[in-house]
Amino acid sequence: MSKAMLIDLTKCTGCRGCQAACKQWYNLPAETTHNTGSYQNPPQTSGKTRTIITFNEVDYQGKFAWVFAKRQCMHCEHPACVSACTVGALQKTSDGPVIYDDKKCIGCRYCQYACPFDVPKFEWEKSLGLIVKCDMCVDRQAQGMEPSCAKACPTGAITFGERDDLIADARTRMAAHPDKYVDHIYGENEVGGTSKLYMSAVPFSLIGFPELGPEEIPRYAEAVMKQTPTVAIGMAAAASGLFWILKRRQDNMVSTIEKEEVEG
Repeated sequence: MSKAMLIDLTKCTGCRGCQAACKQWYNLPAETTHNTGSYQNPPQTSGKTRTIITFNEVDYQGKFAWVFAKRQCMHCEHPACVSACTVGALQKTSDGPVIYDDKKCIGCRYCQYACPFDVPKFEWEKSLGLIVKCDMCVDRQAQGMEPSCAKACPTGAITFGERDDLIADARTRMAAHPDKYVDHIYGENEVGGTSKLYMSAVPFSLIGFPELGPEEIPRYAEAVMKQTPTVAIGMAAAASGLFWILKRRQDNMVSTIEKEEVEG
């Protein structure tokens, strides 16, 4: 069975404990925002931040409320990024996570164009930048642990488990408290289903979640790739060649510096 997360936004307090835990587990640096020049909550995921908390002011049914939402890779059941990747750097596992192999990636960024959730981010600050995204702590799962964000959540807003069980749990919660939740489990059907599921007290369109139908996105990505095979292959080959040329130069430069340090 496929693993997933159920994120109950009515329990999220915006503490960013999940974000801090993610950075700690993956040894990611704090990020400086452009508007303040200081370390703040970044407005979107990036090469340094795999998960964020969005702060949303909502006026719904005559009531004002703050709604905090954890955002990261949705780990689609039928991921468009995997279909768009020309070198197999992205793969969907049977356990749920969409994983990424940086040794195969050539930095073409097709996955960025294909993702309906704008998740994969490129490391623009690096000369040989690659793609960064949440992998649902696949290494922790392999050791029998839950993802770091779920482990760190102090309010129980994040539940990790089998996808079918989480959907059943969400329906039970909604039936018990129909006045507390909108009748919509985001991710149950969107783009063919995702491994990140959400419950909310307000419609998801009011808090920036894209309105998507149940159609699987990969078929569109595959159609584009099939229509332009020569261009796609040519760009992939060119990008791959450039990447390895630059990487070889960088490795040679490092070797030279190390040699000079030893001789000096």
